[in-house]
Amino acid sequence: MAKNKLPSTQEYLDIAEIRNGTVILRDGSMRAVILVSSVNFALKSEEEQQAAIQSYVSFLNYLEYPLQIVVQSRKLNIDRYLDDLAEKEKKQANELLRMQTAEYCQFVKELVEIGEIMSKKFFVIVPYSPGADKTKGFGERLMNAFSPLSNIRIKEKKFWELKQELNKRTETVLSGLVNMGLAATELDTQALVELYYNSYNPDIFDQQKLTDLSQLQIE
Repeated sequence: MAKNKLPSTQEYLDIAEIRNGTVILRDGSMRAVILVSSVNFALKSEEEQQAAIQSYVSFLNYLEYPLQIVVQSRKLNIDRYLDDLAEKEKKQANELLRMQTAEYCQFVKELVEIGEIMSKKFFVIVPYSPGADKTKGFGERLMNAFSPLSNIRIKEKKFWELKQELNKRTETVLSGLVNMGLAATELDTQALVELYYNSYNPDIFDQQKLTDLSQLQIE
C-alpha cells in the first residue's frame, strides 16, 4: 500500500512561482522587486533634507497604485571575510604582518559579536493585479489557497501580456527613484529566488546555498 504523500511546503506559500524576474502569487497577481540604495538623511543639510522630502512626496503623488517598501535587517555575517583573513595569515611570510593579521581578525570578530552590527537592504515591491480575483467568491478563493500549484500557473501568452503591464509600472517607479538620487535595480529571477529563500530561511541561508536555477524544480 502506497504511503500518502505529504503536502509540499510550497502549497502553503503565497508565491506560486518565480519566472522571468517576476513573482506570481497564488491569486494570479504579479510582483516586481526593486533593490534600492539608502541615504544618510541626518548628514544632509536642512536644504538637502527639504529637497529630499519634496522629491519623495512628488514621487508618491505621481503614483496611481500602491507600493510596498520592505526593510530587511540581518545580523552582519563576516565568516567568509574572517576565513579569507585566516588564509592570508597562514600564507604571510613576514612574522610581524602575520601577527598583525591575526590580531586584526580577532578585533573584527569581537567587534561584530559585541556590537551586533546589522546589515540592511531596502526593497520596493511593485504590484500588478489583473483583477481576476475580484470575480471569485470567498469559497473559491479559499479552495485556491489549497489547490496544487499546477492548477494556478499562468499560460505563457497571458503571462507576457500581464508582464508588459507590470513592466510599465516598474519603469515608472525606477525612474522616480533615480530622480530622488537613489540607485535602484530590478531583481532578476536568480536574485528573487535567493531573496525569498533568505527571507524564509534566515538561519540557514549562509550555510546551505541554493543550487543552480536550472536544477531547481517546483512540484
